[in-house]
Amino acid sequence: MTEDLKMRRTIRKYKNEEIPEGLLNELLETAFRTSTTGNMQLYSVIITRDNDNKQKLAPAHFNQPTVTTAPVVLTFCADFNRFIKWCELRNAKPGYDNFQSFFTAAIDAMIVAQQFCTAAELCGLGICYLGTTTYNAPQIIEVLNLPKYVIPVTTITVGYPEIIPPQVERLPLEANIHYETYKDYTPEDIDRLYYEKESLSENRQFITENNKETLAQVFTDVRYPKANNEHFSEVFLDIIKKQGFKF
Repeated sequence: MTEDLKMRRTIRKYKNEEIPEGLLNELLETAFRTSTTGNMQLYSVIITRDNDNKQKLAPAHFNQPTVTTAPVVLTFCADFNRFIKWCELRNAKPGYDNFQSFFTAAIDAMIVAQQFCTAAELCGLGICYLGTTTYNAPQIIEVLNLPKYVIPVTTITVGYPEIIPPQVERLPLEANIHYETYKDYTPEDIDRLYYEKESLSENRQFITENNKETLAQVFTDVRYPKANNEHFSEVFLDIIKKQGFKF
């Protein structure tokens, strides 16, 4: 089973084939059995199958084709709304309108999302994470009618793969593992750990196409520049506050 998981790929193109409702529910039930803080289950999942609703979601994800062509789009949300309502109806005073609570719910939602992805891939489905969810959370909140204390944290497109793309590279194992305590990286470590990534022909092509000197510059200047990071940070923090969490 570990070999199957190590061979996984991100799938962005899907067959024109619906996912049976029974299978989708089984996968979600499997995901909901994963670990959760205090067994509070501080997450909700919005299932989008309707083509018109996919079209409404697409701009929030910069109109990535996978949003409108996938059979199912799942938006995983940090959700304290349900738990707070339960507390209030049971004469318990909730104190969950704070950063710690938001972050706890976000962790729960992300663990559930990954459990869903693992189960889906083992059943022959393909998935794609959309990091754009936190960039344009206000639009997603409006489209999905998310109430106070509910924040979208990630979106997954899922379907039967149309093609199986090549695997993307990963850093060597030693890049991510520290024994007992964190061992910081020397310049020589960085050179060694990123050598294979920087040597790949497709990554060298990215450098040329973007008129840059190094692959790192493609990330800092083109893909994830500081101005964008600061802008989307402000947008996301503002909407989290508007949804009821105090920082």
